Amino acid sequence: MAPDDKHHHHPGPARARAEGTHSGACFCGAVRIEVTGEPAAMGYCHCESCRSWSASPVNAFSLWKPASVRVVQGADDVETFHRTPRSFRQWCRRCGGHLMTGHPHWDLVDVYAATIPAFPFHPALHVNYQEATLRIKDGLPKMKDLPSEMGGSGIVLTE
Repeated sequence: MAPDDKHHHHPGPARARAEGTHSGACFCGAVRIEVTGEPAAMGYCHCESCRSWSASPVNAFSLWKPASVRVVQGADDVETFHRTPRSFRQWCRRCGGHLMTGHPHWDLVDVYAATIPAFPFHPALHVNYQEATLRIKDGLPKMKDLPSEMGGSGIVLTE
């Protein structure tokens, strides 16, 4: 560690080699991924599909351009399911660990925040809050559905 870095925390093995690159893996570690650069957006989704897929009341998302996301190990173990043409959900066939969801209509990939644990997750908003089963008072904007630039109403609900 350089002397001027002594006050910065550097995460352990999940930290990748290059600055701005973060790595993560499925539950068993057979599939490893890397994300590079900065995501287009970060936040929390409350839609029924994300809640059901994640087995959680809310899903922490980070949206990336596809060129910024790479499977660096275990590509043959990645399975895909899509209930609609808007979301291609991917997981490890060995352990069932969730990895990411491709959203081709937005040209973005949601790499679940928990999949890249050393990435500094800084959520900016909640989406699909009209479907929320867990109300969260964190001061972030609560979008009824999605921002208008992503095809939603752009309506912000009160916290």
